[in-house]
Amino acid sequence: MSLLIAENIYKTYGEKTLFDHISFTIEEKERIGLIGVNGTGKSSLLKIIADLDRPEEGRLLHAKHFHIEYLSQSPRFEEDLTVLEQIYYGESELMRLLKRYEEILVALEEHPDNQGLQDKFFNIQQEMDAKNAWEASTLAKTILTRLGIRDYHQQVQQLSGGQRKRVAIAKALIQPADLLILDEPTNHLDNDTIEWLEVYLSQYPGALLLVTHDRYFLNRVVNKIYELDKGQLYEYEGNYEIFLEKKAEREELEVQDERKRQNHLRRELSWIRRGAKARSTKQKARIDRFNDLKNQKKDLSKGQIDIQTGAARLGDQVLELTNVSKAFAGRPLIKAFDYLVVPGERLGIVGPNGSGKSTLLNMMAGRITPDSGRIDVGQTVQIGYYKQSDVDIDGDLRVLDYIKERAEGIQTEEGQWVTAEQMLERFLFPRSMQRTYVRRLSGGEQRRLYLLKVLMAEPNVILLDEPTNDLDTATLAILEDYLDHFPGVVITVSHDRYFLDRVVDRLLVFAGDGKISRYEGNYSEYIEQVKQQSQKSEAAVGKVKAEEQKAQRQERAPRLKLSFKEQKEWDEIEDKIAQLEEKQTHLAAEIASAGSDIGRVQDLYKEQEQVDKALEDAMERWTELSIKIEAIEEQKKSKA
Repeated sequence: MSLLIAENIYKTYGEKTLFDHISFTIEEKERIGLIGVNGTGKSSLLKIIADLDRPEEGRLLHAKHFHIEYLSQSPRFEEDLTVLEQIYYGESELMRLLKRYEEILVALEEHPDNQGLQDKFFNIQQEMDAKNAWEASTLAKTILTRLGIRDYHQQVQQLSGGQRKRVAIAKALIQPADLLILDEPTNHLDNDTIEWLEVYLSQYPGALLLVTHDRYFLNRVVNKIYELDKGQLYEYEGNYEIFLEKKAEREELEVQDERKRQNHLRRELSWIRRGAKARSTKQKARIDRFNDLKNQKKDLSKGQIDIQTGAARLGDQVLELTNVSKAFAGRPLIKAFDYLVVPGERLGIVGPNGSGKSTLLNMMAGRITPDSGRIDVGQTVQIGYYKQSDVDIDGDLRVLDYIKERAEGIQTEEGQWVTAEQMLERFLFPRSMQRTYVRRLSGGEQRRLYLLKVLMAEPNVILLDEPTNDLDTATLAILEDYLDHFPGVVITVSHDRYFLDRVVDRLLVFAGDGKISRYEGNYSEYIEQVKQQSQKSEAAVGKVKAEEQKAQRQERAPRLKLSFKEQKEWDEIEDKIAQLEEKQTHLAAEIASAGSDIGRVQDLYKEQEQVDKALEDAMERWTELSIKIEAIEEQKKSKA
């Protein structure tokens, strides 16, 4: 059954056509990944589907009570709300109920003797029972905890940017929705959290539409790909891996079709040039067909970036860190760290958010100084630093002027001079776009432009701080190819597992306590080693427990008889259990008849808890004695 049908959606941005009358459907439980080069309109399409924007032409059709939950790249918050209030900030009846419950619970904790609050609390508990809301409440807190948010009553305005994004993700996941839309959900998440999110989304009950640069995430989560390319939307059944295969097949067919068109065009052109007189209807029809063929030309440029830059010569000495330490607000991030960066190094830096990864990169770049120790930089080193934040992109400059601030052009390894205009074209900024003001670019296009500016300096040491956060998959693929052939040093902080596997061959692993370990190999190899070590540790713990249990059984083996006290206990325990069960039934009836007498109800609940505990203990003791009696009987049989 179709949840949503889009018909002939058309939208422009300035002179660019984002969607040229595209149509598509979203079915129940589909997992759709939306991809395309930055600036093609991915976020714009998500907003149209989420009813936050309108197309210039076309329409969306869906059921009357159809609900969408949308996570934007930059979520907005009610600053005065607490984390839980933000999570429950929704229009559904369930969310309003959970919000009221939390408000009453907080008020009752502050005023435990307030009779009015006690009555409200009793009533809302009954309402929570009636509407099965406890599961949703538990789920919300579980998701928050898994995302690293443990203070549920902290105000949103006190959270960091990364924490806010996690709260927004939790809100999107807990809100009941027919269609969940996620725009770059993996940004600012560490690898463990991303892996958890993969598993969670695989069990999500509704349909899913997401934009992400994380190719492993796409491969494992989605079962359909929508690709935006030059105003058109192409659909592919399958995950990202299958998409790559089918896209290559589509482009090959398009090339073949264009060759056929060109051959036909040449034959028609030859006929025209022979001087045929266009007087008959047949001749006029042939000339019209020739003009149609000319107008059918298809843009077969693949929208890929071609990066060919040079790099300054790099000597033997690059970077050397000696006994480097750094702390913030009294919390150590890096302790007495030594490291020698050598020519040709491909180094990845990984670890939890806030553990000091970007701090280390900033010290290498000379942006901040260590508290102790020293960092020696080679005389020939020229650093190009692609920063995650604090990037000064002047929106009042035109695209070409922004690049020319850095250089008029570059010299490639082959000795070719490439102008700034030509480099911009290679970075998917055609001449018609180079006079555009930077502020009119999309966020992803601005990051691509910033990447070009970094490379235009022809560095021989490239520092990349989370480069995958705002670059599209096509740009990342070309960047990875460029780094493969880059003759200098590459050091990158990243949570993108695919990017790390492609680019680096050794890791610095931050533990979050100031300690940094080293690993030779890529990220997937490191994770596999961690899993193997964890399995060995669990196996060792299990072996120790098994040996302890075996020893305990051996100690108990000689005492295969009931003591006088145990025999008496066994004779009476079934009657005791029956009495406790009867008492349990009686208390349940009294609670039901107590009505709104909150004091009486509370006393009965306490008594019920005591009876439940006593019954549980009695049942456990009955099990222990019965097992011992069976063992005695088995021993008697074996000796008989």
